[in-house]
Amino acid sequence: MQTPGPDRLAVADAVVEVQDGAITAVHDRSTPEGAAAGRRALAEASERVELAPGTIVMPGLVDLHIHAPQWPQLGTGLDLPLERWLFDYTFPLEARYADLDFAAAVWDDLVPSLLAMGTTTAVYFSSNHAEATTVLAQTCARHGQRALVGRVAMDHPEGTPEWYRDATASAGVAASAASIEAIDAVGSPLVEPIITPRFTPACTDSLLEGLGELAASTGVRVQTHCSESDWHCGYALDRFGVSDPIALNRFGLLRPRTVLAHSDHLNADETVLVSQRGAGVAHCPLSNSYFANAVFGVRRALAAGLGVGLGSDIAGGARPGLLGVCQDAVTVSRMLEDGVDPALDAAERGVAESRIDTVTAFWLATAGGAAVVDLPVGLIEPGRRFDAMAVRTDRPGGAIRLWDDIDDETRAFEKVVRLATTDDISHVWVDGSSVKP
Repeated sequence: MQTPGPDRLAVADAVVEVQDGAITAVHDRSTPEGAAAGRRALAEASERVELAPGTIVMPGLVDLHIHAPQWPQLGTGLDLPLERWLFDYTFPLEARYADLDFAAAVWDDLVPSLLAMGTTTAVYFSSNHAEATTVLAQTCARHGQRALVGRVAMDHPEGTPEWYRDATASAGVAASAASIEAIDAVGSPLVEPIITPRFTPACTDSLLEGLGELAASTGVRVQTHCSESDWHCGYALDRFGVSDPIALNRFGLLRPRTVLAHSDHLNADETVLVSQRGAGVAHCPLSNSYFANAVFGVRRALAAGLGVGLGSDIAGGARPGLLGVCQDAVTVSRMLEDGVDPALDAAERGVAESRIDTVTAFWLATAGGAAVVDLPVGLIEPGRRFDAMAVRTDRPGGAIRLWDDIDDETRAFEKVVRLATTDDISHVWVDGSSVKP
């Protein structure tokens, strides 16, 4: 089961051929020709995996926004506004990653945990520490997770604490450049660097400009937060005289394959700007419910041609598994469409035509996210890498129940997306290799 488009579910009984991590053929066994080709492929295969009845293969999940150092605080501290949450909870934790033993212990728990949940591609904010960031890249390579890993650059004397920031803008740019080289030196085809200014309130103009120049000279992807909350938007207008995405564009940080986390407050013109620059949005529905003061309009963004995927936003989002985030995306879209204030008339309460369903949500979590970062994953089709997961629908004690006389393929898909847990995911593959811990 997979979603080739935001409104299209595809289901097939198939044999998938994989060579050196690449999908070379997919044989649909519902046709005589496909069935014969599938039998030949199985007979000739040097290694094969045959899954038990009741098991569904789906593309691996692409999480576009994860704060790796916040893993130990997952599920806690969501009682404050964003600007206070950072200073009271997050920055003190992230500062601890100067200790490489602590960093290695966290990374060695985080990466296999996310793989077990089906997150085959992860886009990571690391900490401000270059060494810890390199260890995170090494950990992803060792466990076999496809990843974009970025050292967080931040130097603003008002937007960051003095004990957790780059000493100067030039030092921040130099450290980011060195981190790119160190991650490339890890030597894994699965792991790449990504330039990571935390967000405009944490970075001086000189740092933002320098990182934009670094992106232009290296071609390395960029990630940052954009237009997340009322506070964030007001800050950008007060400081730059323009909105956050316009400021990022002026600094050269809106580029093809740039990942903008959140972006709930983009207006129509800004949405067009981001789309024209080839950047995309990591939609983080759960953390947006805590910090963003708005719901991101997925339907409007897709209609405008903007690339969109899903992000868990660990730990502002307290749900690490991206299947659960699919549920959150559906839920908040319904709230946006229907509205939430009963004091308003129903016709005035919401934003029409905003809802999405599980098909669209799963597309965001797979093919949509893969397109934002331009990686050949997200679908099981020839020419892409074989990143996939297998989900059991009949696990004893599991929540998934399929009824022959009730559940067609569409209903079965919805149940899997909504109900599958880590224990239901029996296999995970990245680049053709089994990585389920």
